[in-house]
This record gives sequence, C-alpha cells and structure tokens, in this order.
Amino acid sequence: MLAPTAAPFAARFILALLALAGLALATPAVAAPAARLEPGQNYIVLASPRPTESGNKVEVLEFFWYACPHCNSLQAPLHAWLAKKPADVEFRRVPAVLDSSWLQLARTYYTVEAMGLVDKLHQDIFRAIHLERTLDPRALNRDPNPLFDWVAKKGIDRKKFVDTYNSFAVNSRTQRAADVTRAYDIPHTPAMVVDGRYLTSPSMKGNGNPDGSVNYARFFQNLDELIAMARKAPRARKK
Repeated sequence: MLAPTAAPFAARFILALLALAGLALATPAVAAPAARLEPGQNYIVLASPRPTESGNKVEVLEFFWYACPHCNSLQAPLHAWLAKKPADVEFRRVPAVLDSSWLQLARTYYTVEAMGLVDKLHQDIFRAIHLERTLDPRALNRDPNPLFDWVAKKGIDRKKFVDTYNSFAVNSRTQRAADVTRAYDIPHTPAMVVDGRYLTSPSMKGNGNPDGSVNYARFFQNLDELIAMARKAPRARKK
C-alpha cells in the first residue's frame, strides 16, 4: 500500500502518462517526406526541350510499342493513373519508331485513333500480341492482312479500316511519330516525357525496387513529382 504522501504524486504521475498517451493518439502521424528526384536516377533532363501541344496544361507523352512486353505490363497501372490524373495534365500516346520494323504497329495505332477506336481496341491489341498470340508483329510487317481480319472479327468495318490504314493522313502521322521519337532521343519503350523537358521510364534505377525489379507505384509517384516540377517552373508553350 502506498504511503499517504505518495498517493497524490502517484495519481498525478499516472494521469500525466494517460494525457501524454491521449495526445499521441490524437496527433496525426507525419508522413515521411518523398525522396528528392535525382537526374539520371529518376529522370533525364532533355538537352533540347521540345515544344508541347497542350496549351496551358502540362503535357505527358507515353512512347510505346505494341510488341514491347514492358509496355504491355505498364498498361494496367497506367490505366489506373489516367483515371485520377490531374485536370491540368494532358496525356497523349505516341507509338515509338526506333526501327523501320516498328512502323507497321505505329500505323496500326494511328488507324485505330483516326477511327475513334482507341477505347475499344488499344488494350485488345496488346492482349492479342502478348496473351492470346493471335497477332504476330513480325508476320504483320510482311503482310498486314491478319490484322485486318482480326479487326473484322471485332465487328469493325474491314474495308474502312484498310482504307484508313493506307490513307495519307495515317501515313503522315506515322512518319511524324518516327521524327518525334528521334527528336526526343527515346532510348527504349516504355518512356514518358513530361512537358517536353523531362524523360522518365519505369526501368530507370531510381524508379524501381532495390533489387532492380519494376515498382509501378513508385514510378507513377515520381511521374507526379515531375509534373509538379513542370508546374513550378512553367515555360512558354505552343498555342
């Protein structure tokens, strides 16, 4: 039993401990600050910034190739990011052309885009190449007819698709994609360019896990950081 003189002190001590515990519970945890992005680790500053086509919005370009397995793996997390991207960000896809053998699939994308079929066919093309194996990119370079047959099975007007595929507009856009790929000096796919200034990729060391594996959550967090950097240092944009 505590001595009479000790009892008030002990009670006050216990009450103080309880108050401190309550304060700790009531105080929200402070999130660890995000790691500072490092050029060469998380992104590359382009030596020659390119003009954008997004007005006052921050432009984000995705350079992809339908036959690239890493581009295929990126699609699900990219779709999730697009669903919540900021309103002041304009996202555009660019089919990369790192080799003449990539032209056919770039032409395929622009045909799909010209016909307003991106939502319907874009993911299906990735799936047909990488999962279902119903489209062979190497064979399509020799003969695109299997592609035309495939879209017809999807309920698309085959003749209209073929005519669009062979159109001057699609040919021009495909050639421009090749020019843009060279202008940005895209090293591989997938790659993202923010505001014509910052190039990044899931495969960059600072965007992955310590063991070298891809971490898409970290990559898109870092992509958001690059977008924030572009906002803080706006530059003249193409109107």
